[in-house]
Amino acid sequence: MKKIIFTLVTMTAIASYGQQNLKYPITQKGETVDTYFDTKVSDPYRWLEDDKSEATAAWVKAENEVTYDYLSKIPFRAALKNRMQKLWNYEKIEEPSIEGDFTYYLKNNGLQNQSVLYRKDRTGKEEIFLDPNTFSKDGTTSLGEIDFSKDGSMLAYSISEGGSDWRKVAIMNVLTKKITEDTLVDVKFSGLSWRGNEGFYYSSYDKPKGSQLSAKTDQHKLYFHKLGTAQKEDQIIFGADQKRRYVRGSVTQDGRFLIITAANTTYGNELYFKNLTKNNSPIVCVVDHFKSDSDVLDSQGNTLYIKTDWNAPNKRIVTVDIKNPKPENWKDFIPETNNVLTPTTAAGFIFANYMKDAVSFIQQYDYSGKLIRNIQLPGLGTAKGFAGGNKESIVYYSFANYTSPLTIYALEPKSGKSTLYQKPKVGFNSEDYVSNQVFYTSKDGTKIPMMITHKKGLKLDGKNPTILYGYGGFNISLTPSFNITNAVWMENGGIYAVANLRGGGEYGKKWHDAGTQMQKQNVFDDFIAAAEYLITNNYTASDFLAVRGGSNGGLLVGAVMTQRPDLMKVALPAVGVLDMLRYHTFTSGAGWAYDYGTSQDSKEMFEYIKKYSPVHNVKKGIQYPATIVTTGDHDDRVVPAHSFKFAAELQEKQSGTNPVLIRIDVKAGHGAGKSVEATIQENADIQAFTLYNMGFKELP
Repeated sequence: MKKIIFTLVTMTAIASYGQQNLKYPITQKGETVDTYFDTKVSDPYRWLEDDKSEATAAWVKAENEVTYDYLSKIPFRAALKNRMQKLWNYEKIEEPSIEGDFTYYLKNNGLQNQSVLYRKDRTGKEEIFLDPNTFSKDGTTSLGEIDFSKDGSMLAYSISEGGSDWRKVAIMNVLTKKITEDTLVDVKFSGLSWRGNEGFYYSSYDKPKGSQLSAKTDQHKLYFHKLGTAQKEDQIIFGADQKRRYVRGSVTQDGRFLIITAANTTYGNELYFKNLTKNNSPIVCVVDHFKSDSDVLDSQGNTLYIKTDWNAPNKRIVTVDIKNPKPENWKDFIPETNNVLTPTTAAGFIFANYMKDAVSFIQQYDYSGKLIRNIQLPGLGTAKGFAGGNKESIVYYSFANYTSPLTIYALEPKSGKSTLYQKPKVGFNSEDYVSNQVFYTSKDGTKIPMMITHKKGLKLDGKNPTILYGYGGFNISLTPSFNITNAVWMENGGIYAVANLRGGGEYGKKWHDAGTQMQKQNVFDDFIAAAEYLITNNYTASDFLAVRGGSNGGLLVGAVMTQRPDLMKVALPAVGVLDMLRYHTFTSGAGWAYDYGTSQDSKEMFEYIKKYSPVHNVKKGIQYPATIVTTGDHDDRVVPAHSFKFAAELQEKQSGTNPVLIRIDVKAGHGAGKSVEATIQENADIQAFTLYNMGFKELP
């Protein structure tokens, strides 16, 4: 490859009220051309895929200099950051869990970069147990998975450095708080699950040749680590012979069975179990295909309780005897309903968490299948938790929505009585805001739900700054949640709208499938229709509309802004999958093929993907919306080259005065574990950029 030389060229791009003359770095174009089914496709920015090269590092530095110089001149940027910091500074905890003689929970005192693992003993005495803020000076090392041994005496926990999906796993004695042996390394996409007190199961790939951040990883293996032994002695339980991209192992609460799920894509898995009460017991196959999502919820004696969408797109719970575990022997325990089911177990009960129009509805069952009660929730929103040991007398759960911060409740499952456990003290008056669900019609006539949140008494005059957020993929559901940065947006008169697009899981497998592969355009059409609804009904206008999404949602924004650049004033694609012809060649990207298909599948699929791939649909002479692409240089899930290429295409071909910037976080990954400080600064920058390019000289 030719040596890349950086120079600057004067390219005037004046923001609406910015009077800023932008000088974008010149991004040298290479001569790479790929052939797909006799069609030649140029890839001039292929060199930006090399995350190890000095040229790529120099490009990142040059782009960030332009971006941060631009952002520094926005007059209300600092005010937004200060307000976010002030509002963010309140105590937050997550649902507690009881392990051995202690109750553990994550708590953040306010502005700590990482939440701290606390515990209370049986007398209620609280202490800091594990503080991830001590792992690194800059707050970029985060706590990942945690799992306690059966008696609660030992803990295995993973850490991520710089946002990477590659983790280290440490083992700690909970009484002494001392690390007991060498730390495990090179662990990726892994749960942690103890077998009694003797050791735990985890998953990983062989370390790839070439770049650790971008090289393909496609053979996942399940290991068992026995305490007191070296990692090199860890036994491979599954995956040495059967090549699978995603393998996970977990031990049932009674300790009798190891449950193994194995998949090649993000939807559909094989299901196996191994009887741990018998020496050298075989691994038994329950589901031998990838046509359903199935997993074991719990076990009672020789009976497995399985949650599945096999012949039940909205999911059901079935039971089966381990002697004849195949699907033809499954019996309905909680049959499928019209609403999507996500079940959990705790305190000897099963909690059926249903999603009705993206809002939670909870039912409690016993193990005979009897409905005990409907759990009364504080309102319309998202309830999570309802998980724990079968012998506990208290079950914890959380509740939140777009106007109410996450609040923790303690449920007595025998009586059904819920009591407030922890309510945060936030300087945000929820009573001043309203969140309404509407249903709008997409291009093909499908009804799509959308939640619209804003100040009460908002005037629908078409001049309200609005962020429309979407995802639409991978069976992931967008349910109501509270976010400080959105609260600040609404404080300043903004509208925050969330569309529940096809491709998500809000209405089960059929809804998911309706936004995959050759139907992916449905997702973009749904998002476009959401924007048109907001404009038609005078919530906002194109000049005051921003579209936002991350990861698969970054693809959504990239596709919609290239298809309908006139529809919005600002585009905010984050850590997006933007080069759809090559996404499957990086890290675990090939596993996303259930949703996307790949450019190598067939000529028809290649042509369909190329038609919407954001990198390949930026056209010269078009005025695209003001855009700030965001990514992290350590993102080893959706590699930053996607964002690099898209930004380079936009900067080269943009017509008109709207700026195109890329903001690249260093020592940051796909998003998980990002420090509070970095999160606040990023969101302040995004909101400042958005309002500035909507024409605001000061905060509304």
